[in-house]
Amino acid sequence: MKSYIIVLFFLCISTLSYSQDKEVNSGQGNIKMENLPGVVIKSAGKDFSIYLPDRNPDKSVRALEEKFIAYDLGRDYEGFENYLVIMETSKGTLTATYNENGKLTSVIENYKNIKLPNSVIYSIYKTYPGWQIINDKYLYSQKEGDIIKKEYNLKIKKGNEVRKLIVKPDGEIVKGN
Repeated sequence: MKSYIIVLFFLCISTLSYSQDKEVNSGQGNIKMENLPGVVIKSAGKDFSIYLPDRNPDKSVRALEEKFIAYDLGRDYEGFENYLVIMETSKGTLTATYNENGKLTSVIENYKNIKLPNSVIYSIYKTYPGWQIINDKYLYSQKEGDIIKKEYNLKIKKGNEVRKLIVKPDGEIVKGN
């Protein structure tokens, strides 16, 4: 009788453990941060404040953008035609402008000496072999949820010769002198 109860107990436990749903990984359930669209920061009446965070490889840039997304404007904008928010780190600044309704109208980000994307580094060293990147600035601006400017201003050096370049994030060299 004792063995009959033990066998029955194990059968009950084993059937319960198989009744749980197995996770099927179809590849659609996992979304990486890099694939997400713009972030709606808040509703401003009938309009929405949309911010498109950059997918920059530098952690300080992403940290400042995350801090901006988490920023609560509250009612500070009331009574003003435009409201300006400035956030700074040791590597750069993020400046945002809101209108009288609290809607985000523009964002300008300016950073210096940050980690460059691999596509930019590869493009520079492929186009200018033997040159060294000595200084970089990253400019990123958007207006009304549309990206206006997204470029890297670089200084490269080889011996005593110095050149200034403007490079897009995909590695395309726009201007070089």
